[in-house]
Amino acid sequence: MPHYVTDACVKCKYTDCVSVCPVDCFYEGPNMLVINPDECIDCGVCIPECPVEAIIDDYEMNDYPDKDWIKINDEMSQQWPNITDQKDPLPEAEEFKEVKNKKNLMER
Repeated sequence: MPHYVTDACVKCKYTDCVSVCPVDCFYEGPNMLVINPDECIDCGVCIPECPVEAIIDDYEMNDYPDKDWIKINDEMSQQWPNITDQKDPLPEAEEFKEVKNKKNLMER
């Protein structure tokens, strides 16, 4: 059961989750991260590390209002580069961390 990054990450891109991932399954886009669902081992160590609660597991996805994030994580993890080290968040992260429904702000 993989984990997925959702719209809460858009325009924030905190990478605290990356530093604890034992299998390096995070991929970095212009203004967010995604998880490769085929590489995720469902350990869950990334979930509490995300300051914006952008990472959810497969069970939570059942109740999540936008199921497109399953496809987005899968597709973008095939296109974006792998990230293995923690970096600074985006400069606008504080401004956007409480904003909801940011899918339309995602850059591919």
